Amino acid sequence: ALYADVHRRYTPPMMEAPLSRSLGLARPAAFDVVAIGASLGGVEALRTVLGLLPADFPASIVIVQHRSRKHQSYLHFLLNRTSTLPIVEATASARLQHGCVYLAPPNQHLRVNHNGQLILSGPDAPHVNFTRPAVDVLFTSVAEAFGQRAIGVILTGMQRDGATGIERIKDRGGRVLVQDPRTARAPGMPHAALSTGCVDFALSLPELAAALTAFVMVPGAAELLRSKSPLRPESPLMF
Repeated sequence: ALYADVHRRYTPPMMEAPLSRSLGLARPAAFDVVAIGASLGGVEALRTVLGLLPADFPASIVIVQHRSRKHQSYLHFLLNRTSTLPIVEATASARLQHGCVYLAPPNQHLRVNHNGQLILSGPDAPHVNFTRPAVDVLFTSVAEAFGQRAIGVILTGMQRDGATGIERIKDRGGRVLVQDPRTARAPGMPHAALSTGCVDFALSLPELAAALTAFVMVPGAAELLRSKSPLRPESPLMF
């Protein structure tokens, strides 16, 4: 409903999209990359959000979900059961493809460079925010590589991982969405993100999926909705 409403009200000329164009998209995406960070309760949150995205969602999605280093890499199999988008575990030197979802492997930091190439740290890299992989590591690389063509999303989780990363994304002109902490199993990460003052929208999981669809698939939608409904830190915006 959100996507349809925005499309009716605002259908601007297509924007040039460097990575989208290089990936051969018929209709360039308004954003090239969506970076998502999650921790406690994140698996179910990811299942909900990814399961609601359309099969023709054109942006690449990169995800850090905090997992034990002893945990086997079965998460992509679990998420593939509810999503129409292909979901894989990230491998070193692989290049982002539109409409694909990449998960950071357990015990390795995930970065993305300017060419859309995935970089893994290896299991001996220092922990960041007491964890490896860390959301901040991924988000910082996405901000540097994609600037205003990136969206950062913080889902349920404890502690503060991702708060610094969303500041980097915002500083480079990207957009920031956060799960409404009132709907999160663990509200720590959403609250930490909101405390930065960098969040554009705080939404429930279904609304997050609808917002991502609109922002990525309708050039200008993010600017239109932001101007219509500014976020007040004391009252997270709900569509």
